[in-house]
Amino acid sequence: MHRHFFHERGLHRSRHGWGGRMGRHGEGHGERGERRHRRFGRFFEHGDLRFVVLALLEEQPRHGYELIKELEERTGGAYRPSPGVVYPTLSLLEDEGFVVQAGGETGRKLYQINDAGKAELDKHRTAVEGLFARMEEAARHAGPGRPRVGRAMMNLGMALKNRMQRPVTAEQLDRIVQMIDDTAAEIEKS
Repeated sequence: MHRHFFHERGLHRSRHGWGGRMGRHGEGHGERGERRHRRFGRFFEHGDLRFVVLALLEEQPRHGYELIKELEERTGGAYRPSPGVVYPTLSLLEDEGFVVQAGGETGRKLYQINDAGKAELDKHRTAVEGLFARMEEAARHAGPGRPRVGRAMMNLGMALKNRMQRPVTAEQLDRIVQMIDDTAAEIEKS
C-alpha cells in the first residue's frame, strides 16, 4: 500500500545543517540522467532524495532499480534519478545506519528502513510530505503515458547514437532519415 504525504514545501540542507524550506521551484543536484519538468525546476535540494528514499523504504523494502521506477512513476515521468544518484544514496543511508540490506535475489540488494531510519524520517516528516506533494503535482501536470514515451525516445536516441558510431553510407543515412521522418509523420497523424 502506498502512503502519500502532503505538504507545500520540502527540506533542504543549508550551511547550518538540515532544515529550512525549499524555494518555490526548488533546486537540487543536477546529476546526469535526472529529468526535470520545466514547470517545477529541479525536484530536490542536495540531500532531499535521501529522505524520499527513506519514506519509500518505509512503505516496503525495495531494490535500487525499484526506487528509480517508483520515483519516475510518482512524478508521471517528470523525474527519473539515475542509478549514479540512487545507489550512492542507498550506500550513504546504509553507512549512516538508517537502512539495512534485507537479502533478495542474487546480485540485487534489497534495502529496508530500520528503527534509526524511521526516527530520522520522523524528524523531517513535514518536509518529506512537501516533497511528495511536489511529486504528485508534477505527475498531475505530466499527462498520461509520459514515462512510456520518454523511454521510447531514449531507446530511439540510443539506437541512433549506436548506429552512427559505425561507418554509414549515404544510402544507409538516407534510409535512417526516412525512417525517422516517416515515424514523425505517423505520430502527427495519430
